[in-house]
Amino acid sequence: MMRDATGVKPAMWGESIIGFGDEHLIYASGRELDWFKIGFSPRKKEISLYLMFDNSIINDLLKKLGPHRAGKGCLYIKSLEGLDLEVLLAIFKKSEKVNS
Repeated sequence: MMRDATGVKPAMWGESIIGFGDEHLIYASGRELDWFKIGFSPRKKEISLYLMFDNSIINDLLKKLGPHRAGKGCLYIKSLEGLDLEVLLAIFKKSEKVNS
């Protein structure tokens, strides 16, 4: 799904994160970082989905997604079971557009 949303191949970012696309970030502090546009990490407790923007801009989609927890720029899901996969794809596409 993330590959479909971004049109790019996945790449490993460290030991446990799979990212799609490239983004150069500059923080308010002046710190710079090369990162991915969207990504995920299969953690022991749940899957972390990294969206790289404040989730408040997708509140309408999150209400339709299904079981999840949300952080500032992340979603946490236990499995894909019970999620609306069309909504999840729409979230990925929105994230890719915001970061373009």
